Amino acid sequence: MGTRIAWRAWRRRRLIAAALLLCLPNVALAQTDFPNRPIRIVVPLVAGGTADLLPRLVGEKLTAHWGQPVIVENKPGGALHLGTEFVARAPPDGYTLLLAPQGPLVLSPSLYAKLGYDPAAFVPVTILIRLPYVLVANPNVPAATVPELIAFARANPDKLNFATPGAGSAQHLAVEWFRMLAGVRLTHIPYRGTAPALTDLLAGHVQLMFDNAGNALHQLREGKLKALAVGAPPRIPELPNVPAMAEFFPEFSAASWFSLVAPPKTPPEIVAKLSQAIGEVLRMPDVMGRLQGLGATPVGNSSDEAALFVRQETERWRKVIIEAGITLQ
Repeated sequence: MGTRIAWRAWRRRRLIAAALLLCLPNVALAQTDFPNRPIRIVVPLVAGGTADLLPRLVGEKLTAHWGQPVIVENKPGGALHLGTEFVARAPPDGYTLLLAPQGPLVLSPSLYAKLGYDPAAFVPVTILIRLPYVLVANPNVPAATVPELIAFARANPDKLNFATPGAGSAQHLAVEWFRMLAGVRLTHIPYRGTAPALTDLLAGHVQLMFDNAGNALHQLREGKLKALAVGAPPRIPELPNVPAMAEFFPEFSAASWFSLVAPPKTPPEIVAKLSQAIGEVLRMPDVMGRLQGLGATPVGNSSDEAALFVRQETERWRKVIIEAGITLQ
């Protein structure tokens, strides 16, 4: 009896092992055959603007390259956390990706005591573009340069209002950093998005704003706003006479950027395939021309390079958030 039971147990283990071996080729095939169905890119922002245009531009090229649809799905809400949490819970198979600005992955860990996802668990695919901020002012502001702005602000504490698309946004932190370095007092006016903030800036209800170059260039060319400084060095070709803020404060660097990340535990083989294909797309002449027309610099780096960049940005902005004493609920 004991021999028969032992034989049955041995036979069961053999069958289980055989079944597992049969599954291994299918797993490998799923990774080497990627993609074999539609890919979804979740954007945690409303439709419109650079954050929406960018994945659609890249997705169109990937669709042509792979013969599989790349679908962009907007999931705004919850300070960008709604869409981010959705992707965090998605299967780690490369078919659901997140278009991530610095907010949910880099800034939120230092701004919020509790998040519904682990920012460090996402797998970076690549940094798509870098888009420097520009410090813009309403034409009525009596300053044409950063030193003149600082002098006026020191002589008139709290008189100048600066607009942001929301408390804790990258633009908010950029102004707070400038305020600390310059030793000036400015009044923060948070809005629910960039569009209403820019509208009030143009109307003169607020005086200052850090906006990305893509949004600001049209208004600057028409003389509706004036540029005082580019947020991150070096100077940009579109505004060759506008100094970088680092020319006054060497440590200052503030730029908008967008990454593409995969859910936690996505296999490195799939991530590498995505990273390589997207890098090739970003180097296409027509794509580069389109992005440069927005004032953006295509990046398209590797997963490891993107991960290092995200870690460095997280630490840099953490120090600013702590020094400025900014916390959100």
